[in-house]
Amino acid sequence: KIYKCQCLSPSPFLSLSLSLLNYITVVICLFVPNFRFSISSKRCSRMSQHSIRRETAVDMACIPYKLPTCFAKLYCASLQQKCLERACCWSPVDEANVPWCFFSKNHGYSVVSENIEARLTRMDAPSLFGADIKELIFYAEMQTENRLRFKITDANQARFEVPHEHVQAPSSPPTGPLKYRLELIQKPFGLKVWRTSPEKLLFDTTIGPLVFADQYLQLSAKLSSHNIYGLGEHVHQTFRHDTDWRTWPIFTRDSFPNGGTHNLYGHYPYFTCLENESGQSFGVFLMNSNAMEVTIQPAPAITYRTIGGVLDFYILVGDTPEAVVDEFTQLIGRPFIPPYWSLGFQLSRWDYGSLDEVKKVVERNRQIGIPYDVQYTDIDYMEDKKIFTYDMEKFKELPQFADYMHENGQKYIVILDPAVSTGKRLNGPYEALDRGHAAKVWVTEPDGNTPLIGEVWPGETVFPDYTNQACVDWWVDEISRFHKEVKHDALWIDMNEVANFVQGSSKGCAENKLNYPPFTPRILDNLMYSKTLCMDAKHKWGNHYDVHSLYGYSMVLATEKEVFKTNRSMVFTRSSFPGVGKYAGHWLGDNAANWNDIKWAIPGMLEFNLFGVPYVSDICGFFDDSPEELCRRWMQVGAFYPFSRNHNAQGYKDQDPAAYGAVSLLVKTSKHYLNIRYTLLPYLYTLFYKAHVNGETVLRPMMHEFYSDSETWGVHNQFLWGAHLLITPVLDPGVENVEAYIPDAIWYDFEKEERITDRKEKVNLNLPADKLGLHLRGGAILPAQRPDVTTTYSRRHPMRLIIALDDNNAASGELFWDDGESRVISDLFLLDQDVLTMHVTHNGYTDPNNLKFENITVMGVTGAPVSVLVSDGTTTNALTESQVLYLRNLELELGKNYTVNWQDKYRNSRHFDCHPEAGSDQAKCEARGCIWEVRERRYSISDPCIRKDSKRNTAFPSQRSQSRDISKLRVEITYLSGKSLRWKIFDPSNARYEVPVPLDLPAMPETEENNRLYRVQINNKPFGIQVIRKDTEEIIWDSAVPGLTFSDQLLEISTLLPSNYVYGFGETEHPIYKHDLNYHKYGLFTKDQPPGYKLNSYGVHPFYMGLEKSKYAHGVLLLNSNAMDVTFLPTPALTYRTVGGILDFYMVMGPTPEAVVQQYTEMIGRPVLPAYWSLGFQLCRYGYSKDAEIADLYRDMKAAKIPYDVQYADIDYMERQMDFTLDKVNFKGLPALVDNMRAEGMRFIFILDPAIAANETKGSYPAFDTGVEKDIFIKWPPELSNDIVWGKVWPDYPNITVDNSLDWDTQVELFRAFVAFPDFFKSSTAEWWAQQIKDFYNNVMKFDGLWIDMNEPATFVHGTVGEKCLGDPALENPPYMPPLESMHRGLNHKTLCMNSEQILADGTRVRHYDVHNLYGWSHTKPTYDALLSATEKRGVVVTRSTYPSSGRWAGHWLGDNYSAWDQLLKSIIGMMEFSIFGIPYTGADICGFFNPAQYEMCLRWMQLGAFYPFSRNHNTINMPRQDPVAWGPEFAAISRDVLNILSSSTHVLCFYDCCLLICHLFCFVKGVSVVRGYVPNARWYDYHTVSILSALRGQFMNMDTPLSKINLHVRGGHILPWQKPENNTHYSRLNPLGLLVALDDGGSAHGSLFWDDGEGIGKLCMFVSVYGLAEADRLTLGVVKVWGVSAPVTQVIMKVTGKPDAKLEFTYNAEVRYVMLTCTLV
Repeated sequence: KIYKCQCLSPSPFLSLSLSLLNYITVVICLFVPNFRFSISSKRCSRMSQHSIRRETAVDMACIPYKLPTCFAKLYCASLQQKCLERACCWSPVDEANVPWCFFSKNHGYSVVSENIEARLTRMDAPSLFGADIKELIFYAEMQTENRLRFKITDANQARFEVPHEHVQAPSSPPTGPLKYRLELIQKPFGLKVWRTSPEKLLFDTTIGPLVFADQYLQLSAKLSSHNIYGLGEHVHQTFRHDTDWRTWPIFTRDSFPNGGTHNLYGHYPYFTCLENESGQSFGVFLMNSNAMEVTIQPAPAITYRTIGGVLDFYILVGDTPEAVVDEFTQLIGRPFIPPYWSLGFQLSRWDYGSLDEVKKVVERNRQIGIPYDVQYTDIDYMEDKKIFTYDMEKFKELPQFADYMHENGQKYIVILDPAVSTGKRLNGPYEALDRGHAAKVWVTEPDGNTPLIGEVWPGETVFPDYTNQACVDWWVDEISRFHKEVKHDALWIDMNEVANFVQGSSKGCAENKLNYPPFTPRILDNLMYSKTLCMDAKHKWGNHYDVHSLYGYSMVLATEKEVFKTNRSMVFTRSSFPGVGKYAGHWLGDNAANWNDIKWAIPGMLEFNLFGVPYVSDICGFFDDSPEELCRRWMQVGAFYPFSRNHNAQGYKDQDPAAYGAVSLLVKTSKHYLNIRYTLLPYLYTLFYKAHVNGETVLRPMMHEFYSDSETWGVHNQFLWGAHLLITPVLDPGVENVEAYIPDAIWYDFEKEERITDRKEKVNLNLPADKLGLHLRGGAILPAQRPDVTTTYSRRHPMRLIIALDDNNAASGELFWDDGESRVISDLFLLDQDVLTMHVTHNGYTDPNNLKFENITVMGVTGAPVSVLVSDGTTTNALTESQVLYLRNLELELGKNYTVNWQDKYRNSRHFDCHPEAGSDQAKCEARGCIWEVRERRYSISDPCIRKDSKRNTAFPSQRSQSRDISKLRVEITYLSGKSLRWKIFDPSNARYEVPVPLDLPAMPETEENNRLYRVQINNKPFGIQVIRKDTEEIIWDSAVPGLTFSDQLLEISTLLPSNYVYGFGETEHPIYKHDLNYHKYGLFTKDQPPGYKLNSYGVHPFYMGLEKSKYAHGVLLLNSNAMDVTFLPTPALTYRTVGGILDFYMVMGPTPEAVVQQYTEMIGRPVLPAYWSLGFQLCRYGYSKDAEIADLYRDMKAAKIPYDVQYADIDYMERQMDFTLDKVNFKGLPALVDNMRAEGMRFIFILDPAIAANETKGSYPAFDTGVEKDIFIKWPPELSNDIVWGKVWPDYPNITVDNSLDWDTQVELFRAFVAFPDFFKSSTAEWWAQQIKDFYNNVMKFDGLWIDMNEPATFVHGTVGEKCLGDPALENPPYMPPLESMHRGLNHKTLCMNSEQILADGTRVRHYDVHNLYGWSHTKPTYDALLSATEKRGVVVTRSTYPSSGRWAGHWLGDNYSAWDQLLKSIIGMMEFSIFGIPYTGADICGFFNPAQYEMCLRWMQLGAFYPFSRNHNTINMPRQDPVAWGPEFAAISRDVLNILSSSTHVLCFYDCCLLICHLFCFVKGVSVVRGYVPNARWYDYHTVSILSALRGQFMNMDTPLSKINLHVRGGHILPWQKPENNTHYSRLNPLGLLVALDDGGSAHGSLFWDDGEGIGKLCMFVSVYGLAEADRLTLGVVKVWGVSAPVTQVIMKVTGKPDAKLEFTYNAEVRYVMLTCTLV
C-alpha cells in the first residue's frame, strides 16, 4: 500500500521514497502481522495500549505524526529506534490515531523557584526537534474571579507574542472570591487548575511533559469532561467534539469547507468544556497565532502542539456555558452591534456579469414582494479584479447604484480583497498601487525592503501589511476615496488568510527553518506556505511565520477605522482570529449546494457564537447548482441565521428566490419565514445588543439553556435564538418527519400559538415541504413589529409584544431600540400574575415614527379576562381563543412606562405549585388531579375542633405513584401558652417518624381564652388552619389554600403570609437579610457545602420570623428533620415540602422581634454561656506544617501586642488526620507549647471530626477498637447486613505516602482509609466519646475548648465505600427531590446512605433518611458534656452542623467561606440569622477560608470581625498567611487598635441591649473611604470622638472611613462596662472595671453587668454581689466616662448602700460635654 507521510528529519526510515511535487513523500510499506515491541523501563507509564483503559488514555506522543496503518518490519524497527533515542516509550497498538511512541516521566521541566512566577529548568532528556530552551519562566495571574492567565516563555530571550488590540490585564485585582485555584507541581513541572466550589480538577497538565523548543511547543492537559465545544476553524460535523483521538490543525487557510478535518479560514485555539449537569463550565484560550494542531483524546484530554510563540493560556471559569462566553468576550472584546438593516435578508453572487443583470435580480425579487434589504457585488464589478476600481463598461452606472437601492429602502455592499495588482489600469496608472508604493505599505521579502510578489485574482499582486501604520493610513484613505467614487453601505473583505495562488511567492521560498520547520502540524498539504506567503516574509509585527493567522485580524482592524468613523456600518470577513467579532461578522466560506453543508452550517454558527462572532451565515450553497428542495429548506432555516445571505458562485444557476419562479413553493415559504424574521427583528436586534453588552450568544446551543439535561449536550441540528425561540429545520432530502428534542420547559407552537404537551423528550415533528419547526419557550416576552419588504419600511410600523407564559404564569423580556445606527432606548418587560410591566431603563432616543405598541398576544392564559386596564387610565378590547389572549388597539408609546393589568374569572384564587419538580405540563398536572385554575383540593373536615380527623378527597388521584398517599390525617392544636401554640398533622393509623429533639414546653396548656394573644380558626374546604392576632385582627398564618399533600415521601403545605418581611430559614447563604419572595426556593439538608447562593450548607433551621402589617412579629418552627425545601411566593405566601416525618408546627407570638427570639429560645433552649476568654480574638489555619509555626506566630503576636486569646490546631496536628492522635514527628513539641501558652493566659482549642479511622492494626488505635466493642458505629439495618456503613474522610491508610499531584477522587480511592461514623444518639456512644476526650486531655495534651467539624456528616464517597447503598433506592432518590446541591446525585451525595440505621436513646431504630439533619445536633451535646467533664471548666464548643437547640451547647462558624469582599456583608446576614436561630455565638472566618486574601479586604474584615461574637481568623492549606502579623507593621497596628476596642468592651458582647452600632456597610467594596450608613431614631455618639450625631436621625448619612477606622456609635441611654485591654483576657480581667455612660435626650442611662470567673460551672454573680467569687475574680470600679453632659459639673457624689456618700474627683470637657471621674468600689 502507498501512504502519504512526512518523514522525521533526519529521516530514521529505510524505505523506498518517491518525490511528489516538493512537499509530499510517499513511503512504500509492507505489513508484518502481530509485530509488537515493548520496553520494561520503569519510567514508562504503560507496556501496551491494552494495559490501560482506553477511555482514560492520554496522547503524550513523543513522535507527533500520524502513522500509517501498516508497516514493514524494518520501518517499524527504525521508528522504534528513533523513539528510544528520545528516551520515550514504545507500544504499538491496533487502533488508528493512538500514539505508539509516548513520553516517559524523564521528559519535561522542573520548578526551581516558585511564587506568582516560577523559574523552570529543562530536565535531562533527549531532544525531540532540537533547539530546546533550557530555562523558562512561568507566570500566573489571577486576573478576575473567573479568569486565570498563565504564560510560559523563554526566561532569557523575548519571543513573539500576539499583539492583541483588546486583551490586557485588568486594571485592578479581583474583588470577589476566586472560583478557581492553581496548583503547581514541582518535578516534573505541571499545573492543575481546580474549581473551588465544588472542588473539581478542571485542567491538569501533569499527564504529560512540557516541551518547549524554539519551534516546537507541546502541552497536554487532562480535562474534567468529554463535553468539549469549539476549536476552529474547521468543519465539525457535530457541535460536541468526538474525543476519540481527533487531531485538528489550526492555521488560516483559503480552502473549501467540504467536511474534512483540515484547517480553514479562521484561527481559534479556544474551547468550552461543560463539566456536568450543574452547568458549571470552563473555557480554555491559548493566545498563540502560530501554526498548531490540537489533539482531543478519550481521557478526556487535549494536547497542543504549536511551532512558535509562547504558551499564553487563559482559563475561564463559569457557572454556566453562557457565563464562559461572557468571560471570553470580556477578554477578547464584545461583539459589535450590527446596523439594523444588516439583519434583513441579503442577496449576492460571484459574477452577475453586468450591472444590468444585478438590477434584473433586484427587480424580480422586489416584484415578488420578498423581504430583502441588501444587494452585493463580488469582484466582477471591478476592472480586471483590481480593488478600488470598477468596470466602466459592464458596471458603468455603479456610482449611482447605491442611490438606486436607497430609493427603495435597500443597501449596497461591495467586496474588497487585500491583494493589489501590480499592473496598470486600462486607461492609465493604477493610483492606489502607486500610493501604496510611495508609502511602503507592502509585505516584503526577508530583506525588509523588496515587496513580496504573489498571484491572486488580478494576476501578479503585492500584499498590504496591515500591521504597518503607514499601510493602515493608506488603506483607510483608499476606502474613503473609493466611497466617494462608488457609494456603498458596508464592506465585505475576502481572501485574507492571506490567500496566494502561487506557493509562497513568484520566486518560491528559501529553504530555512521558517519555511521548513522541524515539525509541521497536520495542516492542509503539509506545507507551511501552501496557497499563502513565504513564512520568512516580513511584516511590522514580525515574520509571516508568526503573524500569518493574524492577517485577516489586522485587515479588520484597519478596515474598521474607516467603516466605523461615523454611524454604525459593517465589515464582515472570511479570515478571523479571537477578537475579530468586536468589529466584524463572518460567513462560513465557500460551501457547496449539498445536504451535508446545510447540516454542517449549524455547528459552525454555534461555534462562532462561542468565539464571540455571532453575525455569521451563508444560504443555499456557494458551489454547484442548488436544487429547489435543498434551497427551499435552506431558505427556511436561513431565515433564522443571524446573517441571512443567499450567495453562489460563478458559472452556476441563479438561486435567488425569484429565480425559482414567482409562484413557486420556494418563494412562498421563503416569504413566509422571512416575514417571521422581520416580525422578530426587534427581538433579534436586542439579542445582538445583549451580546455586545453582556457577551451573550445570539444563535444559542440548546445545552447553554438546558445544561442539566444531558440529552441536550450533543444536539447540533436544532438551535435557539437567545433563550426563547427554538428552530428545528429539515436537513435531509425527501423528509417531512423530523426527530427533534423538546427541552424541559413549556413550549408553544409559534405559528399556531398553541401550547404543546411534549417536554424533555424526543418527538417526531411533521414538517411538510413548506414548514420548519418553530417553538416559543414559556416565560418569554418577544418584542415584534409588523413586517415589510425592507427594514426601512418595517421600522415605521407599530410594534407588538408576543408573550408566552411559563409554569408560574410569568414571563419577561427586553427591547433595545435606536435608529439602527447609534442612539438608544432600552425597555424591560415583566409579566407576573396577569400584570404586564413595561419599564424604560434608559431613554436616549426619540423615534421619528412615534412608534407605539399596538397589540399584545399572550399564550397560555387560563380564561377570558374580566377587564383590561392600562396604567394611563385607558381600557382595551380583549379577545380570547383557545388559551390565547389578544389585546388589540393599544396605544402604548415606545419610551414610556406602562402597566397593563387583566384579571380572569379565577382572579380570587391563589396559585400553589402542584408539580414542583421539573417537567411540569398540563397532562402531568391533571394526572395528579390538579388544574390550571383553582378548584376544591385534597383534604377537608366536617366541624372545627382542637383535635379532628381529616380524610383525603379520593376524587383526586395520587400525586406520585411511588409515594403512598395517607388517606386519613389527624390534626391536633395545642394552646401552649398565651404567646405560643402548636399544631400537628400526622397519620393516626400508622406511627411515623417524629423528631426526637426535646423542647421545653409548658407543663399545662393555656386554657383561658382571654389570656391568649391569638385565636385559631379551622377552614373546612379546603382544610386549613388560620391563626389570628386578636388585637389587630391580622391573619398571620393561613393554610386554607390549595395544595395540602400528605404522602409517605412528600408532605406539602402552603400558607399565606401577613407581609413581605420574612427572616430566617437556613443554613443557606442569603444575599439580603429580608427574604426576596419572588418565587425563590431554598433546599434544607445538611451538607459539607461551602456557602454559596441557594446552596444548602451545614445546618438545617426550618424557622422563620415574620413581621406583620402592624409591625408586630411572630415566629414559626416546623419541627421536621427530613430533607425539605421552602418556596417563597410574592402573594405573599410560603410553601413547605418535606420528604418524610410529620407536619409539626410551633408558633410564638412576640409581639416584638426580640420577644420572638426570647420565646423561641425559651422553647428550644437558651444559648450556652461561652467562656469569657472565648470572646477574645482567635487564630487558626488548616495547614500548619509543624508546631514551630504556631510557636513563631504566638511570639510575633505577643511582640506586636495584638490582643489574642485562643490558638487552634486543625487536623494537621493529628497522625494521619486521625482523632485522638498526635503527629509525633511534626508536632511532638505541641503539648509543651500548649502548656507554655496556657501558663501565659492563652487558651487552646483542637479540632475533632466524627469519623473514626478503621484500617489500623488491632490494638494500635483504641478509639476504633473500643468503638467496635461497644457497638457504637452506624450500621446497616440487620435485615440488610450486620456491617458498618463505611465511609472515607480525612484519615489516611497506614504506611502510605499521599501523592498530592493526583486528582482528588483518585487520592480518596488510593490513600484515604475506611472510616466509621459514631451514632451519637446512643448513650453508649456518648460515654465512649467522653472517655476518648478525657484520655486525650489527660494523656496527650491539654485543651480548653473543642471544635467539631465534618458532622453533617461528611464523607468523601457517596453513600458508602463502593457507592452502592443497600435497601430501598427511593430513600436515596425520593420521588420528590428538593433543590439541593448535586440533587441529581441523590441524598447520599457526600454523606451516608439514607438506608443506614441509627438507634435513639430509647432504643427506637430510625433511618438515616429521617435523622440525617440531626447528626451534628446529636454530636454537640456529648461533646459539650465531655469537655466539661474533662476540663472541669465551662470552655466552649464550636460546631459546623446545627439544628434548632444546638445553641444550648455550642457556637457555630459560617463554614468554609471565600476571601472576597461580598463575604463581609454576607457574614453579617449569617450571624443575624443564627442569632434568630438561638446560636448567638457565631462568626465567619475572618479574611476568608478559601483563596488568597488581599491586604485592604483583610484589614477591613479584621475591623468588622473584631465585633463578631465569635472572632476568629482562619484560612486553608496552600494559601498565604493572613494572620495580623503576616501583613506588616501597619496592618498589625490597625488590627491591634480595633481589637483593643473589642477587648475593652467584651462585656457588651453579652447582648443585653441595643447599645453599640457598627457601621461597616460600604467598606464591603475595595477602595472606599466614605460609607453611607443608617442612623436609627435615637441619640448616638461617635465612639472615637464622643460627638453626638445630632443632625441626622432616622436617615442615612455619609461617614468618613479611612483605612485605619471602623465607624462605631454608642446609643444614648445605655451604660457600657469596659476594662483596659491587655494581650489576652486573662490579664485584662485583672484591671479595674470602667463604665461608659452615654446619656439619652432626657439625661439618663441604664445598664447591667453579668460577672463570674469566666469559666466556672455554676459560679455566677450579678454586679455588686461577690459571693462565690475568688478574690482574683472580684471587680474594682475604676474610671467612669459620662457622655452628653449638657451643663457644667460642679461636683460628683457616689452613693453606695451601707457606706457614706463619697465625693469623687472629675474632669469636664465642655466642648464635647464629657465628664470623666475615678472611683473605687469592691
